[in-house]
Amino acid sequence: MDRRIDSFLEQVDLPLVHRVRQRFDQTHLPYPDRILRDQLKEQLPADLSGRKIAITCGSRGIDQYVRLISTVVDYLKTCGAQPFLVPAMGSHGGATAAGQTALLAHLGVTESSTGAPVCSSMETCRIGTTKNGVPVFADRQACLADGIILLNRIKPHTSFRGAFESGLLKMLAIGLGKHDGAEATHLLRYENMAENLVSVGTFALEHLPVLAGVATLENAYGQLGEVHVLRPDEIISREPELLQRARDLMPRLYLDTIDVLIIREIGKQISGTGMDTNIVGRYHTQAASGGPRTIKLGVLDLSEQSDGNANGMGLADFITRRFADKIDWTATYLNTLTSTEPASARMPMVLDNDQAVMKACVKLCGQSAASQVRLVVIEHTKSLDQIWMSPAACASVNAPDHVQIESDPLPLQFDEEGCWLYD
Repeated sequence: MDRRIDSFLEQVDLPLVHRVRQRFDQTHLPYPDRILRDQLKEQLPADLSGRKIAITCGSRGIDQYVRLISTVVDYLKTCGAQPFLVPAMGSHGGATAAGQTALLAHLGVTESSTGAPVCSSMETCRIGTTKNGVPVFADRQACLADGIILLNRIKPHTSFRGAFESGLLKMLAIGLGKHDGAEATHLLRYENMAENLVSVGTFALEHLPVLAGVATLENAYGQLGEVHVLRPDEIISREPELLQRARDLMPRLYLDTIDVLIIREIGKQISGTGMDTNIVGRYHTQAASGGPRTIKLGVLDLSEQSDGNANGMGLADFITRRFADKIDWTATYLNTLTSTEPASARMPMVLDNDQAVMKACVKLCGQSAASQVRLVVIEHTKSLDQIWMSPAACASVNAPDHVQIESDPLPLQFDEEGCWLYD
């Protein structure tokens, strides 16, 4: 870093931090196999002999993903079916068949782990057009299958609000539509996404051989909390109530205003925007809102699982050189262009190391003394049970019963390269 920037930051004092534990609902399903099999038996035909069934697989790091997929595969085989896996992730994985296969492999989803082949292709069929003129696409191999089972997690979206957000209908409307479907839907912008998601998803549901949807809900610890197998007609009627349930289960930061939020790592396996905007309170669209007011936001690293896709970095004020060196601009821009929100890929200010990022955030957060800074440091937005908070932040908690201080206030520690020693 230029010595002039060093000089600008060297006199900045960082607040002390407490190690803090946040409490959330811990209800979870450690062994979902039997529950899932029982529901599949109740909802699916008993005889599927010789029928080729596509199981949709997204790009998110869903808890017990391989186990859930394997259970569906095994059950279908007992019914005589020939299941196969279809990547249903829009333009993710660099919008290539090989990239999407590799992304699933990163999540542990392969033929050897699930018992079903991964049939990856970017080729789609245009199955029609909605009443408002939006073309509807679907993976060609899924279109030719005898049946489709949607498998996805339901959760609040990071970029828009509606009765349906991330879940089964969105996977059907956008994920299964590959790059073509994602582009057609996103071009109408997030302000119209809630309406278009329903029209495109409903059209696809009426024109594709969907047998069922397997919806999962996760608790605040990222653990599988609930699993629901829905008939096609139940997806429309029940998914909105499951979305509200997912919202209730979400983790959160129990502050109304955060002067400085430091995130150790963002990535595609954590959220589509690298960080969950619902948690950090920053959005790249006008179609979403909520969460704390965050004054300055610094991000220290990009996850290896993202393969260089830095979508979401535009929400940050500062990133490290380590982060910047990992960016795959093609993957990042393609993802962001498809989503029609270039702000999500804007380049934050790049500083040499973790210490510089933290000092810059503190310097510019608007507080005159380190003791007044409401600083929160988290590993990532899917890990909010153990975090670090300054004394000023602890004093501002809006739900004291859910927050426990576990240490005296201690200085943040860094190695010789300025990297935070978070252990």
